[in-house]
Amino acid sequence: MALQTCYSLSHINLFKPTFSSPTTLFSNSLPKPFVYQRFSEPQRETLPSICLSKRELGLSALSLFLHGFLPNLPSAISAEKLELERYTDSKEGFTLLRPSSWIKVDKAGATVLFEEENKGSNNVGVVVNPVRLKTLGEFGSPQFVADKLIQAERRKESTKEAEVIGVTERLGQGGLQVYEFEYKVDSTRGGMKKIFSAAFVASKKLYILNISHSDKPESPLDTHTRSVLEQVLHSFDSAPVI
Repeated sequence: MALQTCYSLSHINLFKPTFSSPTTLFSNSLPKPFVYQRFSEPQRETLPSICLSKRELGLSALSLFLHGFLPNLPSAISAEKLELERYTDSKEGFTLLRPSSWIKVDKAGATVLFEEENKGSNNVGVVVNPVRLKTLGEFGSPQFVADKLIQAERRKESTKEAEVIGVTERLGQGGLQVYEFEYKVDSTRGGMKKIFSAAFVASKKLYILNISHSDKPESPLDTHTRSVLEQVLHSFDSAPVI
């Protein structure tokens, strides 16, 4: 799903759906150490066992070496794929960082949408709608908005579970009031996902950022990718007036 919910404050209805998107090389267990046995007479049959043990010990050492360094490889690969670049929509009046390798796609209801190639459920999207409010605070507190958000998610037929993880508020361009949310959704469409969202009101327009990424138990969201997506979240702001 691209953006889970389109928010509308104009009729005191903050959230209104508009569209839907979005081994290791060796075993972790080490081989049993070879136990050297002494015999009164040399035993030829023990020699192949000794040679095999040395080979196993060599593989064990290699396994330990690889286990020490391989965990960093996924992050290095992700870092290459998730380099960020600035995107600014001067017409609509917003700016944010976005993964440079993600492709821009057209989607009904989205002002702009970027998707990971071949993984459309991983996406960054923005929706802009006119409202009557001057600030987001006129509608309610961050927690109040988060409650409305999660209620909207739970009303969807595809949603099996939705839970708010975090809510915060920050200041944007010129002291702009920006709400940020993190929550998780388990859906029949794509399984477990982590959602990062931000919202602000400027020039009587409601701006909503929605970041969706797969977070399944068998392939959880890694630390590096999470950090990059949080940078995208915190970068969402009104565009500077030139």
